[in-house]
Formats: sequence, structure tokens, C-alpha cells
Amino acid sequence: MHRAVVAIVFVFACATAADAAEVKILTAGAMKAVVLELVPQFEKETGHKLVVDNDTAGGLAKRIEGNELFDVAVITPGVIDDLATKKKVAADSRANVARVGVGVVVKEGAPLPDISTVDAFKRALLAAKSVAYIDPASGGSSGIYLAGLFDKLGIAAEIKPKAKLKRGGYVAELIANGEAELGLHQISEILPVKGVKLVGPLPAEIQNYTTYVVVAGAEAKQPDAARALIKLLTGPAAESVLRARGMERPPS
Repeated sequence: MHRAVVAIVFVFACATAADAAEVKILTAGAMKAVVLELVPQFEKETGHKLVVDNDTAGGLAKRIEGNELFDVAVITPGVIDDLATKKKVAADSRANVARVGVGVVVKEGAPLPDISTVDAFKRALLAAKSVAYIDPASGGSSGIYLAGLFDKLGIAAEIKPKAKLKRGGYVAELIANGEAELGLHQISEILPVKGVKLVGPLPAEIQNYTTYVVVAGAEAKQPDAARALIKLLTGPAAESVLRARGMERPPS
């Protein structure tokens, strides 16, 4: 009898292990930290292992266009729109997840520049010895926006020689280690870095929100698990995680 029970338990364990699978999610920029915090809940609820892979929005677009397989992706709307026309995503799974604005960061203990108005923001940029932001060439949405903003404000020529460009990752790390005096990045990418201080968001007139959209892959290996993950990301469990990282739900 004892051997029979052991055998049943062993068979059940093997079946459970066989049902478990790796679920791959591709995340752009700021969404990585949110997804990582929700990993334990997802794995507990589904029994699957969640594999998180992060890159810039542009980097993910190139990878997916190159036929990289994935179950879920969280990227910017424009990228998702383009991938949908190429039949790379399951259009009926699409949902808005979050949005985040761009903020200004300095080293902890440094004087906080005035960025309360557009003119004050311009003066702060021009006064800084160095300005760090994501390299637009890497495909990062904040870097692309800022490059255009500097042109619009008429200060691109002044910023260029003192720009410290980062190809993905946390711009605030350049501030923390002293490589740059002032940094510009999505607020959710500033808050996790130690040794820096968030000065505040860009003035409302020039603020740029990056919206993140979640979608299942057109050829997802785990379509049911993909839907479960999308439900988790768009449900109430993710609300507090988003707020803690300076993000919010997009307006309806």
C-alpha cells in the first residue's frame, strides 16, 4: 500500500512538472521592474516559470521582426501597431498597461535645479556641465523624444558636446557615479537607483508620456499562460506596483 501511494505521488509530480513550462515575456524599459515584482504571483498561480527579457522598444521591434518567438511583450503602442501589420502579435490580446513621464535627476545632496517652467528647465540644461539621457540611436523612446525636444527648444547645439548617452539601462547610474551632472529619463527608471535625487517631472507643457501596451505573441508557445499574464498585468494586483515605480494607468 505504501509503495502504491509513493508511486501515485511520483506520477502526479511528474505530470505537474510536465505541465509546467517557460513563459517568455519581452519588456521595454520601465516595465521590467514591474514584471519582475509580479513574477512570484504569476508562477504561484499558474505553475509556470516566467522568463523576463528586457531591451529598448526599438531593440525589441528588431528582434521580433527577426522572428524571435515570445509569449508576451510589453512595448510602446507604435511598435505594437507596426508588429500587428506584420502579423507578429495576437491583436485581440492587446491592452494598455501603464504610462510614465520623463523626469530630471541629480546626484543625492546636489543642489536641485529649478525646472518649474520651460524657461527654467532650459536654463538648468544649459547650466549643467553634462547632461545624460538615453541614446536615441538605441531606440529608447525617452532618448528619441528628448533629442527632438532639444531641437524644439533651440538648445540642441549646446547640449550635444556635453551629452552623456546611455544605450539602455538606467541613466541615473551615470549621475550616481559622477559621470554626468544632470540626467533625464523616465521617472520609473530613476526611482530604483540609489545615490540620486528625482528633481521632478518635466514641465507639463513639454512632458512626454510613454505608454506601454501588452500583447501576446502571434506564435506564443503558451497562449493560455500568456493570457493569464496579461490579465495579471492589467488587473488590480499590478496597481500598487505601478504606483510605487512612478507609473500610472493610461487614461481611458
